[in-house]
Amino acid sequence: MKYVYLVGDGMQDRPVPDLGGRTPLEVAKIPHMDFIAKEGRVGWVRTIPSRMSAGSDVAIMSLLGYNPEVYYTGRGPLEAVNLGIDLKENEVAFRCNLVTVENGIMVDYSAGHITSEEAKILIDFLNKELSTEDIHFYPGVSYRHIMIAREIGEDLKCTPPHDIIGKRMDNFLPEGKDSQIIIELMRSSQKILIDHEINQVRIDLKENPANMIWLWGQGKKPKLPRFNERFGVEGNVISAVDLIKGLGRIIGLEPIYVKGATGYYDTNYSGKVEAALKALKNNDFVFLHLEAPDEAGHNGDLRAKISVIEKFDSLVVGTILKELKREGDFRILLSSDHPTPLAIRTHTAEPVFFAMYGKGISKDKINAFNEQSASFSEWKFEEGYRLIEYFIKS
Repeated sequence: MKYVYLVGDGMQDRPVPDLGGRTPLEVAKIPHMDFIAKEGRVGWVRTIPSRMSAGSDVAIMSLLGYNPEVYYTGRGPLEAVNLGIDLKENEVAFRCNLVTVENGIMVDYSAGHITSEEAKILIDFLNKELSTEDIHFYPGVSYRHIMIAREIGEDLKCTPPHDIIGKRMDNFLPEGKDSQIIIELMRSSQKILIDHEINQVRIDLKENPANMIWLWGQGKKPKLPRFNERFGVEGNVISAVDLIKGLGRIIGLEPIYVKGATGYYDTNYSGKVEAALKALKNNDFVFLHLEAPDEAGHNGDLRAKISVIEKFDSLVVGTILKELKREGDFRILLSSDHPTPLAIRTHTAEPVFFAMYGKGISKDKINAFNEQSASFSEWKFEEGYRLIEYFIKS
């Protein structure tokens, strides 16, 4: 039996006035996702436990079968693992965004989705200017990077920059023990980055400059049981996002690196599918993640969100479904990790709906993959980490 889990990050939404009260999923042409819903079974899953923040780190941990209330320590350490950083017991990993701040306002959580090449130059420059024996920066992908601090900041309260777009950053600075150290690093980065030649070029090109770092998502390295010990299958994760590849690495789901996988609208959809189908020849489980709908949600970009959902359906879901049908016994699971509504441009914690299709999965009466159709389902998983257990073991 082959198991494929396809996740459109932030794909779920709320009714949009400009769409006549419909959602992007209701409007988008998604025949393959609709097929899975129509021929399979639709339900709901709570990926964000109460009292936890609505982030992909928590949600993806749930979807992969691990209780975040037990295992979650922070986003930073998951991404650090994928960057090959050997976290020591006394080290805290922070997610380090390159952001755009103007007149004290958080304008852009991604610095105009800066390229990885430009970002590496800036992170290397910050290392030269700000690193110490206890502080070090590591370049990642696009705006997503890591800072490692020794014995600093584990218990801080920090806010993700995508939650404060258009708001004054001073109202959301880190709070708690060691907060002044982290705040000073952030303010120092602003003074250092503002005149860097890369930012001057970006300004000339009317692109948002990476004129500050924003530190958040901190934690120490988690300890999780292996995926194959829990579910009896070997597998892989495919994503452009270090968070998911790092989590996969920790639990023994080997990440597959796809050339051109950017985590944005222009990601290599077909390359991800090719990698997934190749992986299934040797292993029985693949978790394929697409970041683009979430980015469109954060950008408040309605047209882009519909477009990337349609690409996800045609280039990813449709192709994989067609190949699975040729190969034999399989199950396919499709969902968001959390909603990222266009109206508010950030994550929410309400449950997400899913569709499951394949061998042994009974058919229900729901015939489309969207929020309105799924509202008729009474099949619910209040503990999100139990969904994959049902998917693989039932």
